[in-house]
Amino acid sequence: MANVTQFSREEIEKIYNQPLLELVFQAAQVHREHQDSRKIQCATLLSVKTGGCAEDCGYCSQSAHHKPGKVKSKLIGLEEVKIAAKEAREAGSDRLCIGAAWRSFRNDKDLQSVKAMIRAIKDEGLESCATMGMLTQKQADELKEAGLDYYNHNLDTSPEYYSKVITTRTYQDRLDTLEAVRNADMKICSGGILGLGEEQSDRIGLLEQLANLEPQPESVPINVLVPIKDTPLANVTPIDWVELVRAVATARILMPKSWVRMSAGREKLSEEAQAMCFMAGANSVFSGDRLLTTDNNKPDSDKILFQKLGLSKLEQNRPRNANLNTVESVEPPASQTPLSPISAPAQLIQIGKKQSQEISEDAHAYLG
Repeated sequence: MANVTQFSREEIEKIYNQPLLELVFQAAQVHREHQDSRKIQCATLLSVKTGGCAEDCGYCSQSAHHKPGKVKSKLIGLEEVKIAAKEAREAGSDRLCIGAAWRSFRNDKDLQSVKAMIRAIKDEGLESCATMGMLTQKQADELKEAGLDYYNHNLDTSPEYYSKVITTRTYQDRLDTLEAVRNADMKICSGGILGLGEEQSDRIGLLEQLANLEPQPESVPINVLVPIKDTPLANVTPIDWVELVRAVATARILMPKSWVRMSAGREKLSEEAQAMCFMAGANSVFSGDRLLTTDNNKPDSDKILFQKLGLSKLEQNRPRNANLNTVESVEPPASQTPLSPISAPAQLIQIGKKQSQEISEDAHAYLG
């Protein structure tokens, strides 16, 4: 179903630049109108092939163009994915996301291997998500047939700033892949990265692109750059945590029914900054010690923080080894009957660090 509202950049800028506490208050209201604000969706991320990627993304040390990404691994085996799925479920995650560092599927053998991984994830009773680079329509259709629920393909930044970060793939390439995913009747996971050296106007431009997709992405990961040595963006000045809160809050207002996920960079935030993001409408995180190849918040620290804030993990209650034809993805829960959708940005305006730490030199990828 198409979006009722198309947001202009000027309208989004007006929302984004409200006084911070007014913006967070408004986003919290929208969140409560459409979802249960006390529930946090938890996903686990697994790298199934690391390094050696042909893309030149300036933030990513999995790129073969940068020194850290020149060492690459083979695609891991199916048994490793089965073990990871079991561990993810036992840890309380309801989605397992698998990621491969390549520009697109290299051959049909790799595609068939990934399809087997997806079936194994579904057999464990988890939602499945994959990020495998660009897709053709045929590949997207095959992933859907295998049972894939979500496909992650981030837009990264605004169209205007994009070429300053990546030159081997165009913005339209990314949009074309999202179109193939949607045509295959899969759900879209797409967001971006803050702190690439962009201006605030570029963050607003990214949100404009995401909010005006028809229909909107069901999952919106918001990453913060973790600078990695020997990559082009290694020395970029970090953004203030307030910019993350503004991006989360604006995403929640523009995309009230989407999962808004705090992704890479969360481990550097204080508890207070994370709490502000949850108040602003973030309702999804990655769970586990690692993301693809870098550190994440420890499970115990998340448990303690959730207890302090009165939050709990979303329980999907999917049976293990369920028939793939009968297991359905669960939509974000509503805490009450949703109010009428937001129809005019003008109405929205009226509604009312932790110290930096050493990051490993391992490869880092920003995925949903």
